Amino acid sequence: MSLTHLTPETLLLIMLVLTVLSAFFSSSETAMMALNRYRLRHLVNEGHAGARKADKLLRRPDRLLSGILIGNNLVNFSAATVATVLGLQLFGDLGVMLSPVVLTIYFLIFAEVAPKTIAANNPERLAFRAVYVLDPLLKFMLPALWSINRVSNLVARPFMKHDDKHRDHLSMDELRTVVNEGSRIPDAHQDMLISILDLENVTVDDIMVPRSEIVGIDADADLSEIIDILANSQHTRLPVYRGNMDNVIGILHLRRMSRFINQEGVSKEQLLNLVRKPYYVPEATPLHTQLLNFKNEKRRVALVVDEYGDVRGIVTLEDILEEIVGEFTTDFAASMPEIVKQEDDSYVIDGRAVLRDINRALAWDLPTDGPKTLNGLLLEELETIPDSNLCIRIGDYRFETMQITDNSIKNVKIMRDVRPLLHDEVEARPSESA
Repeated sequence: MSLTHLTPETLLLIMLVLTVLSAFFSSSETAMMALNRYRLRHLVNEGHAGARKADKLLRRPDRLLSGILIGNNLVNFSAATVATVLGLQLFGDLGVMLSPVVLTIYFLIFAEVAPKTIAANNPERLAFRAVYVLDPLLKFMLPALWSINRVSNLVARPFMKHDDKHRDHLSMDELRTVVNEGSRIPDAHQDMLISILDLENVTVDDIMVPRSEIVGIDADADLSEIIDILANSQHTRLPVYRGNMDNVIGILHLRRMSRFINQEGVSKEQLLNLVRKPYYVPEATPLHTQLLNFKNEKRRVALVVDEYGDVRGIVTLEDILEEIVGEFTTDFAASMPEIVKQEDDSYVIDGRAVLRDINRALAWDLPTDGPKTLNGLLLEELETIPDSNLCIRIGDYRFETMQITDNSIKNVKIMRDVRPLLHDEVEARPSESA
């Protein structure tokens, strides 16, 4: 029996069924492609049946898309035929002319746009149900799919990049974006994850305690002086050297020698026998590498050396951990005696203060891609040691030197300042970080 012998009511019922089928194929395509691949793998590992089937189908996206498109096109072309016959029965030749326009608008709304919008907002809910229909359907159409895919792959191959190995891999920047915007973890955990990702952009040189601030023990000093340093030390591990810090003989752990503190007749040799061989690291070592090095070497303290082998500072495991979890204090600025707040909301800061510590304490963004200290930043911008106090602008920050010695700037008053330059100020050269 041909379509022309069917009643308009029957043709309308067929159109309704075809609309539902077309909406199914359209929504299935969108839902399957909109699935979060990383959440999908998690659900697969959790044993979700629908996720397992979806993951299996998505391993061959060409076959999946071909099967959906074949079904969708068969339904749409059948609907076009039925619409033409229905238009002819109801309106004659005018119905034949109007049926493509009416059918296009009708199918766009009810079989394309609306189903795909719903699927895009609920991909898992729809995809994990649709796979139970798509899986057997694709198996049934396998011979046709094989032929179609062979031809389509030959046509598409010159325009495709074969990089399946890294297709689903995320770069560090992409992973950082996922953690920032796509996760539902607490803010504190999120900050720690971001800090871990940022470890590769920070070197040992950025966080080390500079040589001038290292507290150590001179092995040539009197025993009473050494005991006094040990008794009053705020650190559990101290470098031991002879003469100067370039001649370090080892690291002394206070816990190992605490039993000697109150003993009478303890000798310097007994203390020096407890010293462990020093551990040196290059100043340009990234923090994520040094964290693994500390683990592999079973160390917690390392001496930082430059390309000439001279000691530039000291870095500890705790320093790296603080880069991840933050400072082990609720008020980092209060723990920095180098920073003193003034009544006019400016700050007087020691020139030896580390720029990263200043930024962290005051939530500033002073440039850290060059010199590490405040004194170094100003001397780089001025390109000379000033003879007298002056003002200088770097970005939105106004620096006023307060004390200058022969070889460095000792104290600086700093304030955020967006006003135009005053006549007695010096405009610093532009800086990328400023």
